[in-house]
Amino acid sequence: MKLRTRLNLVLTGVTAVFVAALVADEIRDTRSSIREEIEAANRVAVQVIGQLAVAYSEAGGEPAVRRLLEQLGHVRANEITLRNSSGQLLYRSPPAVYKAGRNAPAWFTRLLAPHPARQGFELADGTQLMIEAQPSRAILDAWDDLTRLVILAAATLLVLAVLAFWLAGRALAPFPVIVDGLERLMRGDLTYRLPRLSGAEAHAIGSAFNRMAQAVANNVQAEREAREARARLEERRDLALVVEQNVEEERRLIAHELHDEFGQSVTAIRSLAMAIATQSAEPSSVSAARLVCEEAARLYDALHGLIPRLVPPALDTLGLGASLEGLVRDWQQRHGAPTLSLRQQLLPDLGASVSLAAYRVVQEGLVNAVRHAHASRVDIDVSSTAESMTVALTDDGVGLPAQWSRPGHFGLRGLAERVEHLGGSLEVRNVEPHGVCLTAHIPLVRP
Repeated sequence: MKLRTRLNLVLTGVTAVFVAALVADEIRDTRSSIREEIEAANRVAVQVIGQLAVAYSEAGGEPAVRRLLEQLGHVRANEITLRNSSGQLLYRSPPAVYKAGRNAPAWFTRLLAPHPARQGFELADGTQLMIEAQPSRAILDAWDDLTRLVILAAATLLVLAVLAFWLAGRALAPFPVIVDGLERLMRGDLTYRLPRLSGAEAHAIGSAFNRMAQAVANNVQAEREAREARARLEERRDLALVVEQNVEEERRLIAHELHDEFGQSVTAIRSLAMAIATQSAEPSSVSAARLVCEEAARLYDALHGLIPRLVPPALDTLGLGASLEGLVRDWQQRHGAPTLSLRQQLLPDLGASVSLAAYRVVQEGLVNAVRHAHASRVDIDVSSTAESMTVALTDDGVGLPAQWSRPGHFGLRGLAERVEHLGGSLEVRNVEPHGVCLTAHIPLVRP
């Protein structure tokens, strides 16, 4: 059922109840009024007519009483009968001419009729005079008044119902517009806005609808832009991974070139210098050859220190554990301080990508600890289970600066992207009382 119909039915029902209450109150008042009127009229008739009848009976007998009653005619609200001593009817008051031939419905008469009031007089010659209250005309007047009241109330109720239906229609006219707007919004028409609606409540709803539609449009646009940004970020991450793979491949090629070509050339230069130093008789040539030999030796040592930084040569052949041990040993020999401690508990066959990522995390952590932390000790803990690998480096250095996360730390950012691409996470934080903890979690089972 529509709201308009429900409102109209409620208003009509309330009005009908109010009219019924008025009618019931009117009937109650009319009933009391009729009873009071009939009792008063009967009391007066009994006192006056009874005394006259007694007097006329004593003076002229039954004929005199009959003439008196015939002269009185119909007495309102009373019926008068005269009977002789044997019960034979001698006189009955004529019927009322007021609204003659009409009577109120029997149920209405029973509802309003007062208690029967009858008073009898025995005259001198034994004649019986009976005066009985007769409320039929008063009840008929009440019925006519009630009928007019009900007709007027029904007409008023009909007018009110029509007026309420019309007013409710005008008040609820904006609702179909609002429903249409909601349906258009549900279909995806986020640009639709409701026009200005009549009525304070409808205008408030329309304004709220337009604000909601604008908020939805903004949220959808923001979500679309976020999806596009995530897509671009994924593309950039994929591109960064390709670049990283290419960089690793270039590092591998450069390391091989340095080891095979440049290393052999340096060795050849050193051999030639040593040959010149042993065969030459001139002191200046011998001194120059020895200088060349020493520089070639230093260059060769620097070359062998550079190659592991480009690519871990033992990672593919010996595995991650041996590569980390070699990395820590070389760093300890090359730098002396800080003291390095390596603890590892690794499973075999970790995979090339995971092994390289773990190696780079340890390598970057050592670079930061030596160059920036001024640490005296670095503890390296590498462990793996069937589900994941954890790489943790903890130093006792000066800790992270206040703005360490500002843009520009490409080493840590590159590590984070490498680890995240494998489905893991990289965490860098200060530890108490001082120092830094670098932790990488890498899953070995991709969801």
